[in-house]
Amino acid sequence: MASAAFTLICGADDYLVAREGAARWEELCKEVEDEYSREIVDGAAGNLSEVEHAVSGFIAAVMTMPMFGGRKCVWLRNVSFLADTPTGRSEGAKALVEKLIAVLAGLNPAEIGVLITASPIDRRRREYKQLQGAGDVRFVGGEGKGDAAQRILEEELKAAGKHIRPDVAYALLEKIHGNSRMAMEEARKLALYADGQGSEITMEMVHSLVPPFGEGDFFEAVDAFYSLDLDEALGAVRRHFFSGNDIRPLLTSLQNRARLLLQLRVLYDAGLFSGGVSKQGLESAALRYGSAFEGADSKSSSNVFTQNPYYLNRLLDTAKRLRTKRIIGFQLEFVKAFEQSISRSTEQEAVMRETVIRCLGAA
Repeated sequence: MASAAFTLICGADDYLVAREGAARWEELCKEVEDEYSREIVDGAAGNLSEVEHAVSGFIAAVMTMPMFGGRKCVWLRNVSFLADTPTGRSEGAKALVEKLIAVLAGLNPAEIGVLITASPIDRRRREYKQLQGAGDVRFVGGEGKGDAAQRILEEELKAAGKHIRPDVAYALLEKIHGNSRMAMEEARKLALYADGQGSEITMEMVHSLVPPFGEGDFFEAVDAFYSLDLDEALGAVRRHFFSGNDIRPLLTSLQNRARLLLQLRVLYDAGLFSGGVSKQGLESAALRYGSAFEGADSKSSSNVFTQNPYYLNRLLDTAKRLRTKRIIGFQLEFVKAFEQSISRSTEQEAVMRETVIRCLGAA
């Protein structure tokens, strides 16, 4: 929409929206050299008063033309009152949005360039439909959770002349919980670290350099345990507690991995995945056995068919080395460790070390 009265860039991922918005703003302001003809209004609002302040500030900006004539650009940035929040759902906010839309519809794009960025946004609202009809609306980051982050990760590494295997990329994205901003930052950090060491980003680099973001899984300790190497696992446990981490999320991550390994082992024993786990093979297996997971469609370690095939392919190597009885034994040990972590709350590292030795020492 070259002649649209305004451009609205929106989506669930605030980083992607901000990145796309910054690029659009630069494009919009190319022919506007006077800095006083470029105005940015903050649209972040936590209550009705702040919504009113943002809307009135924006209207004042678009109604005030440059003193010496020429084109003007206005950016209503970080809009939050179009989301499904108590503030966004309030009648007062809706009335203000109606007022905003009326002003937007009457703008002359030849005289003023308008950009709005909003995250998150409720696309079910009538106001969203009205905005679509009045201007150029672009929804970004609609690939699904983690997909946008993966795209950014691959773009950044490619620009740096590096590459990463799918299973390593998946492990990295799990550590950062699919956060797009973190994907960019970690890609740049890993690329810089890898300079002089080759073009590949390895699993060892990810474990060593990428910290868990939010409530992510503790991949280094979990991977070390399921390498079935006692010394490696004990070393990872030491680093886990040296960093001040708790035993409970680690046990949860170990238990989650055990669930997937158990399901993979059963499927492998049933004659599936003999040549590895592929997307097509996983879909075929889901058609045969997916009915056992009815009602469990969201991503979960309780449903192997909701996982990424690259990730499962990596786990399959471990599943082949473990009998179902031993995996169940691991699970029972994790339950025992959890119970001991309550009765021995000041000895969490000792409890975890004893668990690892019981599980791997005999092997």
